[in-house]
Amino acid sequence: MKFAYRFSNLLGAVYRRGNLSFSKDGDSVISPVGNRISVFDLKNNQSETLPVSTTKNITCVGLSPDGNLAILVDEDGAAVLVSLVTRAVLHHFHFHKPVSSVRFSPDGRKFVVTKENVALMYHAPGRKREFNAFALDKSYYGPYDETTCIDWTDDSKCFVVGSKDMSTWVFGAERWANLVYYCLGGHKDVIVGCFFEQDSLDLYTVSQDGALCVWECDTEPDGLLSRGPRGPSGPQEKEAEEREDGEEREEGEEGEPRGEVIRGKADGNKQKEGARMVRYKRQGKHFFNKEGDFNNLTAAVFHKKTHLLVTGFASGIFHLHELPEFNLIHSLSISDQRIASICINGPGDWIGFGCSGLGQLLVWEWQSESYVFKQQGHFNNMAALSYSPDGQYIATGGDDGKVKVWNTNSGLCFVTFTEHSSSITGITFTSRGFVIVSASLDGTVRAFDLHRYRNFRTFTSPRPSQFSCLAVDSSGELVCAGAQDSFQIFLWSLQTGRLLEVLAGHEGPVSSLSFSPVQSVLASTSWDRTVRLWDMVDSWQTKEILRLTSDGLAVTYRPDGEELAVATLDGEICFWNPQTATQTGSIVGRHDLQMGRKETDKITAKQAAKGKSFTSLCYSADGQCILAGGQSKFVCIYNIAEQILMKKFEISCNLSLDAMEEYLDRRKMTEFGSLALLDEGVGDGDTVALSLPGVRRGDMSSRHFKPEIRVSSLSFSPTGRSWAASSTEGLLVYSLDGALVFDPFDLDLDVTPASVRRQVRRAEWAAAIVLAFRLNEAALTKEVLEAVPHDQISVVCGSLPDIYVEKLLHFVGSALERSGHLQFYLTWAQRLLTLHGQKLKNRSGSILPIILSLQKSIQRHFDDLSKLCDWNIYSIQYAVALSNQKGIKRPAADSLSEAEEEEEEEEDLDVASVASVEGVDMLI
Repeated sequence: MKFAYRFSNLLGAVYRRGNLSFSKDGDSVISPVGNRISVFDLKNNQSETLPVSTTKNITCVGLSPDGNLAILVDEDGAAVLVSLVTRAVLHHFHFHKPVSSVRFSPDGRKFVVTKENVALMYHAPGRKREFNAFALDKSYYGPYDETTCIDWTDDSKCFVVGSKDMSTWVFGAERWANLVYYCLGGHKDVIVGCFFEQDSLDLYTVSQDGALCVWECDTEPDGLLSRGPRGPSGPQEKEAEEREDGEEREEGEEGEPRGEVIRGKADGNKQKEGARMVRYKRQGKHFFNKEGDFNNLTAAVFHKKTHLLVTGFASGIFHLHELPEFNLIHSLSISDQRIASICINGPGDWIGFGCSGLGQLLVWEWQSESYVFKQQGHFNNMAALSYSPDGQYIATGGDDGKVKVWNTNSGLCFVTFTEHSSSITGITFTSRGFVIVSASLDGTVRAFDLHRYRNFRTFTSPRPSQFSCLAVDSSGELVCAGAQDSFQIFLWSLQTGRLLEVLAGHEGPVSSLSFSPVQSVLASTSWDRTVRLWDMVDSWQTKEILRLTSDGLAVTYRPDGEELAVATLDGEICFWNPQTATQTGSIVGRHDLQMGRKETDKITAKQAAKGKSFTSLCYSADGQCILAGGQSKFVCIYNIAEQILMKKFEISCNLSLDAMEEYLDRRKMTEFGSLALLDEGVGDGDTVALSLPGVRRGDMSSRHFKPEIRVSSLSFSPTGRSWAASSTEGLLVYSLDGALVFDPFDLDLDVTPASVRRQVRRAEWAAAIVLAFRLNEAALTKEVLEAVPHDQISVVCGSLPDIYVEKLLHFVGSALERSGHLQFYLTWAQRLLTLHGQKLKNRSGSILPIILSLQKSIQRHFDDLSKLCDWNIYSIQYAVALSNQKGIKRPAADSLSEAEEEEEEEEDLDVASVASVEGVDMLI
């Protein structure tokens, strides 16, 4: 088994904090998710999380105009330059202070970063490889408080910066004789957004109290007068230039490279002889119709081509206005939480909203007034997960009581069940994959139908109990749940919904349940240091009692049912033979957890790790390895036969989470204690606002906490090609990287692409396939396979060596998932399984993941085809009924021909459906 699992995707989290951005073509949304960024393709309905990450949560993202580069800045000011084409990190940089916003110029030559009360302009990274990709050009000083927002003119000649001191500053990006800086007032609260009009220096500024100011400039962009590097030639101008040069030669902030320093003063520009200075005049001031006294304006964006202003408020309401007339176009409430970020795509028809409180991301098409995209993760931690039998879906349950189902191909959630009223503790699919069963602390176990998307069964106990674990047998008939307060196990029938039995015997809370995949035996473990095996056939009696050395936390069966793994509180994993009730081995994994030190801990991380243990176990598809995770940032894979650690995965490097650092940071210690324990209210809308006495503003009792890194649940995909972990960050999916460029098998000097194509031209199909697999290039193998005539597939399959049958079957399964040649690849799979079925059966352990992967591909195509067939049939029936209703009289010959065509179309659809069904039945 290979262990080259790499980070593949992050599900269950779509937006956390920071600014949203649209791609250059306007079809994708780039969203910060913790210390990573996710790209949501709205046209193809796909999501992808980039494999790059920062050390802390991302607060702002700057996207280059060509869409190839992105600058990610985290909470501490550490920046990463990322290529969105290659998904690779190009450069690291540190600004040493928190950064509020990053913005590229429209021509892509410069970008401005605002931190504290200064705006720093850098040369944008070029196409060539550079030693220092962040070269400081100028530093602009003017605001007295922190800067909040940036905007550029269309010609990249000037930019504007908004500040918390209620002022807006216009700076020249180049050396202009009639514009160095200009300060605008007129607001009574923090500036949220400042925007230039299209091809103009006219400005719009929006403040937090809901005020909009319209500023008119007396100079066009072409009226800016360039000033040479040596300045004007007059004596007075030379003296002024020397004074300015003396200031410009000052060094920037500590740790910054040297660059020009532009210092502004609030009294405006100095009048220079021979140049008419740029001046602004306020043309109007408008106020938004806010509902409520504390409904602050939190986000704003302006689309220059359509003159559309979109504003979001703390109550979840957003407004669309047309400027400069300030006409209200639309107003809608998307939630009751604060809108943290707004973006608009290039054409101006899609608007993206991010709500950090709910972790919600949605895209709204304002012209048709409809949602293009709407996703929301779990509000609290994700507690449980389960793969569907075909590996196509993942069901997750969270502490918010929601059950979500995710598509592993698209990475998006397509259904959410909200019937539970408390935390989900266990979730699983039935054997057929059409029913999801979940257990909760609200005292109910619910079954959900994936055909009609409804809760069709609700199981309860005679007395209210909090269910802590769940299991469903291989037939899908028996559902059992363990209680953590009554120490009992309740057994129901899924078909009738009746309570069949209450299993009593444990002397502590039941922590985990697992059904044997081959027998009607239930294994349960408890805090009473025992594992009990219950016989489901013989009156539900206790079959065996296995004594443990510590409290049992997790139990699971091997896929063949011949072994039982139990995780205990002392950090060990014990392996038992359920037939003989003897222990076959154990793994001490306490030292592999490596728990970090929490900020409130009084002991070291080494001492704290002694009390940690694994809380989730999962066997691999072949049963040779076991996956273990717990209260740590590491997930371990152990070889069971050798009882050694094969690989350890670090699921997160985000220092914004608790228990990540091994040692305490002394820089955070003050005379009042750790900074992490101090409640700092800065009044930014999502924290406590400290106000004057007698004024009630904010909620002083709101909860402030730092989430702790942990892995709550693990599961291997039935195909064995990937595994998923539900953690504090979300649902992390790791998969085998199958896109290797060159990974040959039994390579020789005569194995070249030319020799492979030579065998194809000679019609030596079997030899060509063998050579292609020895070279092991996917594109060449696909070219050879699709060159084989359809009537020669049986002959080629019969003449293949046994060692290449398994490789060919695996390639057919992966190609079938992406290819449109369904019948062609289904014929390959059918011939291989028919001719080599007995030989493959002898290697069932290694061939099982390949068969499951093939079944997953066929099932997906079967679902798509069946929906398409149903749609076509209903469309034809609707068209016929509509024509009959209108009483359209057609000639007999025409009606006969059209009827024949409809029958032929229906026959073709039925043939396609039958072919898909036969393919699925054949593999099953």
